[in-house]
Amino acid sequence: MIEADARVSVCRACPRLVAWREEIAVVKKRAYAGQEYWGRPVPGFGSAQPRILIVGLAPSAHGANRTGRNFTGDLSGDWLYAALHRAGLANQPTSVAADDGLELSDTSVIAAVRCAPPANLPTPEERDTCRPWLVRQLTLAWPTVHSVVALGAIGWKSFWLAIREAGLATIERFPAFGHGVRVELPGDRIAIGCYHVSPQNTQTGRLTETMLDAIFATARDHASMA
Repeated sequence: MIEADARVSVCRACPRLVAWREEIAVVKKRAYAGQEYWGRPVPGFGSAQPRILIVGLAPSAHGANRTGRNFTGDLSGDWLYAALHRAGLANQPTSVAADDGLELSDTSVIAAVRCAPPANLPTPEERDTCRPWLVRQLTLAWPTVHSVVALGAIGWKSFWLAIREAGLATIERFPAFGHGVRVELPGDRIAIGCYHVSPQNTQTGRLTETMLDAIFATARDHASMA
């Protein structure tokens, strides 16, 4: 997975995303004006041989696009890594910078799209262009993975498209997304749907800590028993 991450970090395949990520890295947010932004595709983060794989959507403009690490330096990351810490899958509950000492246990975080998109929403064409990177990372991780947590409807759909394209499972019809939906996969694996940890969901109460903890408890327990 390290080689795939190194190669994706220099990708320039989507002109709109390249322009946006690089503009943000120059203009910056006032609170981070003195910081150097990553401003490139964001690689995966976590264990090289994960038993639990988390599939997100895309980096945020002033979070991962700034820090260079998935779900780091933004409100979504505050929720995600705090939940992983409560589940015993992270050594600390915070994720503020790439060098803050955060380590994940048997867990890796990847994204359907590796560049920060305008309005946090990549186009279908951009998702298709980026999918080979997701296919590659899923293929490399698959021998050890037993639980997949897909964040949001786009993360869910991107996961199913990628494993079908990779030939990792025979899929006649994609399962419908829903929070807590659990789908059995070959090799004693499961995929679990989870509302995205976006402020839109967490600040409105659509996704609570209790709901998120239940998702990761299921993923952890299944991976431990598999």
